[in-house]
Amino acid sequence: QVQPVESGGGLVQTGDSLRLSCKYSGRTVSRYYLAWFRQAPGKGREFVATISPSGENWHYSDSVKGRFTISRSSAENTIYLQMNGLKPEDTANYLCAATLTRFYYIMSSYEVWGQGTRVTVSD
Repeated sequence: QVQPVESGGGLVQTGDSLRLSCKYSGRTVSRYYLAWFRQAPGKGREFVATISPSGENWHYSDSVKGRFTISRSSAENTIYLQMNGLKPEDTANYLCAATLTRFYYIMSSYEVWGQGTRVTVSD
């Protein structure tokens, strides 16, 4: 069973950068689509970014495109989210997820979820 654990969140100011990590344990995730989602206080969960098993294809939400970069390390069984130019509206709990299906654009297809790491961006 795959168990992900996120880290790297914190309190930052507008314009700052953060790098989130999500390490998967239990089995290799080399064949999984891996993704980051986020959930702001009082709001629903939303897609942030996903990366293919090869690491050669990725997709971002419009709200983070150009500011966030997703990457993965097969050797470390880990994905990362480099967040630059952070804004107050990026404040949320960031969760990593994994799916063996090709339907990476469908939230319900993700069968593995972490607990999240909290990011707070102040004005």
